[in-house]
Amino acid sequence: MTTTMTAATPANNVRQDALVIGLVGLAHSISHFFHLILAPLFPWIKEAFSLSYAELGLLMTVFFIVSGVGQALSGFVVDKLGARAVLFFGVSCLGVSALALSMAQNYPMLLAGSMLAGLGNSVFHPSDYTLLNKRVSTARLGYAFSVHGITGNLGWATAPVFLISIAGIAGWRNALLAAALLPLIVLVILFIYRDALRTDEVAQTNRAATSAGTVNPAGAINKNEGTMDFMRLPAVWMCFAFFFMTAMALGGIQSFASVSLREVYGMSLGWATTAYTGYMLASAAGMLWGGFIAAKTTQHDRTITIAFSVAGCFALLLATGWVNAALAVVLMAAIGFGSGIAGPSRDLLIRAAAPKNATGRVYGVVYSGLDTGLACSPLLFGAVMDAHHPGWIFICIGVFQVMAILTAVNVGANTKARALAV
Repeated sequence: MTTTMTAATPANNVRQDALVIGLVGLAHSISHFFHLILAPLFPWIKEAFSLSYAELGLLMTVFFIVSGVGQALSGFVVDKLGARAVLFFGVSCLGVSALALSMAQNYPMLLAGSMLAGLGNSVFHPSDYTLLNKRVSTARLGYAFSVHGITGNLGWATAPVFLISIAGIAGWRNALLAAALLPLIVLVILFIYRDALRTDEVAQTNRAATSAGTVNPAGAINKNEGTMDFMRLPAVWMCFAFFFMTAMALGGIQSFASVSLREVYGMSLGWATTAYTGYMLASAAGMLWGGFIAAKTTQHDRTITIAFSVAGCFALLLATGWVNAALAVVLMAAIGFGSGIAGPSRDLLIRAAAPKNATGRVYGVVYSGLDTGLACSPLLFGAVMDAHHPGWIFICIGVFQVMAILTAVNVGANTKARALAV
């Protein structure tokens, strides 16, 4: 009897981990899908409301501003109410936002719908990473973070195809109505498997540990410290800076890489789009491999350094215009692959820096750096393009990746120093 129980337990753990990883990944994919809920439909929306490109851009900026501020705040709500309830709210909010956008009659209504989508998006990283950290076995966290990143990329890749295909046949309003159904489907699936997403028993354990004054190697909050004391940890703000830098680079790729490639290399729109698609697919593949690397090592800052160094060098090579168009497409994929490898190690690096009883708050504040960078990036790279320096797009991307390396090294060193001090 004892032998049977021992043999069954690992299998049960694997199934439990796989279920949680799959559910969280599904939710993350719909979050990233809604990052692009409007951008693919800009040609139709611009014509319908006679909008300028600046007004269209403001819709995206508003989305990420609301998401960034909400993300920093939602981490506190996750720690207070639990990740599951907050995740359900976020998914529901996305569905309502698509419905509101489909019925918009003027620009202010579009802004309101975009803000609502940003509010829904704001809860995912604090909720997702709290669930993964508390419900997935430590040995499988590297794989969990890898799947989390891949599903996000799949959401980015799916949105333009889904929305443009429907808009071309039935109009942009019907495309948004169809998109509104997706969060509903996801919400039903999450509700069916809601028991796998419970964190209340883990929260009770953490509260007991906190009242006893326990400390984790990363500098956990003891019983005498308050809710906001985690913000005194330098590693938290270095992680914020890391995400800001990587988001600035990512924003440059998403917003202007295709335009830059067309001007620097004389590519057709089809080839430039292929280059961007190659970047996204290679990034997903890099995340898959990065998950195996992250699971086998604790030197996550070293992995990030190598991956971003290679990606940054390829970005600088692209900026020169020395290669031909076909090789430029390959280099775009190589940049994506290197950036993808760094993803799981990045998430484990942040986990090591986060106090155990402030997971939601830390991830909320840290990941708000991602939204901040995505909100600021179009302004910088747009100015570079307006100044007629398309090659500088890739120089800036490489510079931001180098700056991300510096912050990652500082996070790793700071976390190790505090672990030795305990």
